[in-house]
Amino acid sequence: MSEQYVLDLHEVDGTQSAVVGGKGAHLGELSRIEGVRVPGGFCVTTDAFRRVMAQEPSIDDRLLELSRLNPDDREGIRTLSAEVRRSIEEITVPGDLAAAVTGAVTRLGEQAAYAVRSSATAEDLPTASFAGQQDTYLNVVGPQEVLRHVSRCWASLFTERAVTYRLRNGFDHRAIHMAVVVQQMVLPYASGILFTADPVTGNRKVATVDAGFGLGEALVSGLVNPDVFKVRDGEIIAEVIAAKQRAIHALPAGGTRQVTVDPERQEQPALTHAQVVRLVQLGRQIEAHFGRPQDIEWCLVDDDFRIVQSRPITTLFPVPAADDQENHVYLSVGHQQMMTDAMKPLGISVWQLTAMVEMHEAGGRLFVDVTRRLASPASRAGLLDMVGKGDPLFRDALETVLDRSDFVPALPDAAPTGPPPGGAPAGGTSAGGAPAGGAPAPIATDPAIVTELIERSRTSIAALERDIRTKTGPELFDFLLEAFAEHKRVLGDRLSMQAIMAGMEATWWLNDNLQEWLGEKNAADTLTLSAPDNITSEMGLALLDVADVIRPHPEVVAFLQGVEDDSFLDELPKLAGGTEAREAIEAYLDRYGMRCVGEIDITRPRWRERPGTLLPVILDNVRIFEPGAAARRFEEGRQEARKKEQDVLTRLRALPDGERKAAETKETIDRLRTFVGYREYPKYGIVSRSFVYKQALMREAERLVRAGVLPEKEDVFYLTFQEFHDVVRSEQADAGLIQRRKEAFRSYQALTVPRVLTSDGEAVAGSYRREDVPESALVGLPVSAGTIEGRARVILDMAEADLEEGDILVTAYTDPSWSPLFVGITGLVTEVGGLMTHGAVIAREYGLPAVVGVAEATRLIQDGQRIRVHGTDGYIEFLS
Repeated sequence: MSEQYVLDLHEVDGTQSAVVGGKGAHLGELSRIEGVRVPGGFCVTTDAFRRVMAQEPSIDDRLLELSRLNPDDREGIRTLSAEVRRSIEEITVPGDLAAAVTGAVTRLGEQAAYAVRSSATAEDLPTASFAGQQDTYLNVVGPQEVLRHVSRCWASLFTERAVTYRLRNGFDHRAIHMAVVVQQMVLPYASGILFTADPVTGNRKVATVDAGFGLGEALVSGLVNPDVFKVRDGEIIAEVIAAKQRAIHALPAGGTRQVTVDPERQEQPALTHAQVVRLVQLGRQIEAHFGRPQDIEWCLVDDDFRIVQSRPITTLFPVPAADDQENHVYLSVGHQQMMTDAMKPLGISVWQLTAMVEMHEAGGRLFVDVTRRLASPASRAGLLDMVGKGDPLFRDALETVLDRSDFVPALPDAAPTGPPPGGAPAGGTSAGGAPAGGAPAPIATDPAIVTELIERSRTSIAALERDIRTKTGPELFDFLLEAFAEHKRVLGDRLSMQAIMAGMEATWWLNDNLQEWLGEKNAADTLTLSAPDNITSEMGLALLDVADVIRPHPEVVAFLQGVEDDSFLDELPKLAGGTEAREAIEAYLDRYGMRCVGEIDITRPRWRERPGTLLPVILDNVRIFEPGAAARRFEEGRQEARKKEQDVLTRLRALPDGERKAAETKETIDRLRTFVGYREYPKYGIVSRSFVYKQALMREAERLVRAGVLPEKEDVFYLTFQEFHDVVRSEQADAGLIQRRKEAFRSYQALTVPRVLTSDGEAVAGSYRREDVPESALVGLPVSAGTIEGRARVILDMAEADLEEGDILVTAYTDPSWSPLFVGITGLVTEVGGLMTHGAVIAREYGLPAVVGVAEATRLIQDGQRIRVHGTDGYIEFLS
């Protein structure tokens, strides 16, 4: 096929991004929509770009060098990308190619002015917009000037910002090509941007129009503040008219200049209300054509709108699919499970198949629809109370939605059915910890109950491990569906639910009553210290015991400091003391190796699969602690809890009706210490079961790789459970589907999941209503009492932990896998969490002042900064 260097926009459609780039393909598609006016023009294709690049083979070597750079190596990127740009701009454009471009300009009009705009093949994608990464040149006049600016656009594929963006997003520099769009300039009265969904809240029913005088560059460059109009259902619901002191106009001979807007016009709206509404109608038409919300650049010429660009808005959080047109309110499961990262399809589908309530997927996360519970006054009160106790931001966000009286329908009260939000998939509890069907009947305060529950769990897992060994092929998937039914039965075990609720209700009772009677805030935090049967806090202390085995052997310590892969366990026996070290680590992995960060996603690598993840924490423990620290810490906590109990009871007895209050409190403290540790065990059991499922599934994945069905075993992570089953049955896999899922997952990783999401797409965050904290403080939820000062260590990856004694851990979220770090810190701050989530429970067990649910804590607190954590009152102060 002969190479095509120029295509008229009317010859282009949305399928041709490989030929004309993302922008060109979108413009060609736009020009085909009836009623949408797009300025005329043509595309210089990627064939032309490849032809020019082939004339300078040395560029390819430099691109290979660029691809090896770290995205944070700004100096390296700046130097190398400048060399590449210079080389491209100095290439002489071949005669036939130059003639094709200048001929197209002549046909459209030699003396006309043009916009020359970059259009890369990785641009305006559904998953990555690349907005503003390459260059645009306005008001270019004459065929030779157009040709010169086409070369500049080619070179702009390698601006410093474009190179960095690609490195961060995993795009290969050599796989991306540049087309160029050449369009007739329009000289607008006004121009701007239309978002067909609110870019701040995500609401798909609210369109936002930004408008200013003259060319749109004034708005894009930040030269002026735009007029902003918000439109819903054909009506303007909000507007802000800015003082627009400057505009950018085109010059007759080419180029642009800033002009001052006449004082009497500066505060006049750039568009009339009728024009705004008409523009939004046009935007809805474009949105419907492309099937997703759009970011549209527009110009107003003689009361007629011209569309000069439309791209998908890639920053919106997707909305769960619904098979009706009703309003829905969704709660984030990730915030309840302390794992807000995107999950891969296999992880999502296994979680859905093992959860006790229906869960909806969007953006690689799971949500529970609570609309019906909010609609009924009785169930609404219970839901708000439960989620509010766990995480006040959930409650505030739901109340924000309920304040819009028309969004949630009113339904008559109905008897509660089934488990509440969250579906009890982890700790046996929901968003705030509610078990199935409301509060169960109380149970006796008897440690034998916890012993029995733990034994039941162990027996069930042992049976699973025994029975799954012989299952392969389609038979394995049939077996797993039966295992998932047992999984749900274990989750819904009534006695287990009662035990969990007993510990939680004892916590609430003690905090409420001791604050009322004694003025003590969060008294249960100290009473919880070193509670028995807490598998997660035991896990952290057990790693101190591993450090005790390793510490006496300098050769082992030195070796572990240099480990770079996960085969180190096999090397240890060659060292003095290495056999004991290996046995200690292996014993730890036998008990806790199924855990990892983000463990609710079955696809995440477990500690057993990547034991090197634990080494930074083990080495910190070797360095920071003395031998016997685990037993000492546990005993100190137990004594402090006992002392607190005696103190509280003594003070209560001195009050009016003190003997009764003391007796009730003593009974509740016993209940707390009997059951609060068990809160962590169901999650341990679930993760243990999940690792058994995973090991069996990965054996099947390895078989598919050996059979040539898949190139890599991890490809199965991008299939749902049912799709994986189908591949095993048919011995055929859809490589295109897997690739699309990988790209989607990469885009989901960049999104921030909201606590509450509506079917309109609105992300509702919730806020703390506090006036009793210092103005500059960061506010959160107090979950573990005490006040501590120290150095903030902002750690987003547990494997990169490097702690000193006295450090305060600041991170996005902590699931149980983070608890080994807790033994080496003095305080905790997280962006996500609630009163009964794992991090809060373990912080109380270890006596660490902790504040959770602190919005953007990892961004607002600098690593190494000194802070004071007010764990009793729920805020963080910055210290000089």
